[in-house]
Amino acid sequence: MKKVFIFALGLLIAGEANAQNSTSKSTGGPQFGLKAGGNYSNIIKTGDRDFKTEFKPGFNAGLFLEIPIVSNLSFAPELMYSQKGYKRTGTSFLFGEPTEYSVTTNFIEVPVLAKIKASNNFSIVVGPQVSFLSSTTEKFTTGSSQSQRTVKEENDNLKKSLFGGVVGLGIDLTPKVSLNGRYALDFQKNNENGSSESPQYKNQVIQASLGFKF
Repeated sequence: MKKVFIFALGLLIAGEANAQNSTSKSTGGPQFGLKAGGNYSNIIKTGDRDFKTEFKPGFNAGLFLEIPIVSNLSFAPELMYSQKGYKRTGTSFLFGEPTEYSVTTNFIEVPVLAKIKASNNFSIVVGPQVSFLSSTTEKFTTGSSQSQRTVKEENDNLKKSLFGGVVGLGIDLTPKVSLNGRYALDFQKNNENGSSESPQYKNQVIQASLGFKF
């Protein structure tokens, strides 16, 4: 994980250095930027139809680089932090109070995207990504009481890296600011042996973010 993280960060830094050293600051050169926004995530379950889940909110932030290849096509790698997971709601058996159980999985992600400029202010992105599990947090709420813990033992049974795909749209609000939306799906399951607490599943997330170019 560390080697991939360093490689991705080095790629972004090298591209930015190239852009800074360029004699021309035209829009055709490499562009470096920051982005941040919200996630709306859930899971796609396999093998357990009775495990009902709902979408939960989260956060995403990171760095991106756009390197033009040919007219209207750019290589667009990113280095992102992304919160995924799911929640379950119900009623407490003992007290009859509403309950909510949520799982937040924190990932460092490396999307390697192609950016296709469909018009002056509209673009499409598509490509693979690798996600590296950082930590998992569980939160259980019953009525007015709430408990939260960072899961460690269960993490040992989960895959530490997952391969997935991304497809999305972007709208340039100004030459330096963009509004982005995308859908990301893991192609691999979180583990090979599910349990009643952690079934086999694939992460899915809807993302919205603002990007700022420098």
